[in-house]
Amino acid sequence: MMQPQTQSSENAVAPILHASNLVKRFGRVTALDHCDFELYPGEILAVIGDNGAGKSTLIKAISGALVPDQGKVYLDGQEVRFTSPLDARKQGIETVYQQLAMSPALSIADNMFMGRELRKPGFMGQVLRQLDRPAMEAFAREKLNELGLMTIQNIRQPVETLSGGQRQGVAVARAAAFGSRVIILDEPTAALGVKESRRVLELISEVKARGIPIVLISHNMPHVFEVADRIHVHRLGKRLCVLNPADYTMSDAVAFMTGAKEPDVEAVGV
Repeated sequence: MMQPQTQSSENAVAPILHASNLVKRFGRVTALDHCDFELYPGEILAVIGDNGAGKSTLIKAISGALVPDQGKVYLDGQEVRFTSPLDARKQGIETVYQQLAMSPALSIADNMFMGRELRKPGFMGQVLRQLDRPAMEAFAREKLNELGLMTIQNIRQPVETLSGGQRQGVAVARAAAFGSRVIILDEPTAALGVKESRRVLELISEVKARGIPIVLISHNMPHVFEVADRIHVHRLGKRLCVLNPADYTMSDAVAFMTGAKEPDVEAVGV
């Protein structure tokens, strides 16, 4: 059996998103303990770990929701410092949180453009600040069609009328529409049934086919091993190792992340 390695040891391609030596403390609790992270162009990187391992803190630190106490984050080789998710969005990093961050009473188009609404051209938009709803609805329909979400017939219907899978699809479509560099998905199938989970996994593959790298945080090992190109195993606030899913079983991954099994010494320092 091959040992866990990073892609950098065998591939000269530079990571599109790279974090080095991240530290984040909450009082006496160290949530990130000198953590490293790499996401390579065009890949799906799964991040797995037990509850309390620091996965969410890591993702928030690289997406602007938290500012790390130490360490650096690089995007396309350039150091970046995000102080809010809006900073990350401006750099082309979109995050779909488990709660989806949607307004149920608003329409699909309104949710897709929340915080970046289009104004009508000329006096009506610049002075009266009227929204260009036809343009937003046309754009939303186009993006939903690109990802095969044909079951949504009315782009004006409130999000609260959609099924769980359709809501997740809208959230992924929103991220794919505006995430030009990186998309981060936090437990995208956690509250979904089998059929809806299958559709979300298909959406993830379709987004990857468009060349956008994806970070997938998930506890669902079958889903992780189905779609991930590499698996970042997170334990005790830091990266333990990186697995090639073709070389390991789901039992191996669970054993690594829970501490029931340790990778070789050479692999721990990836």
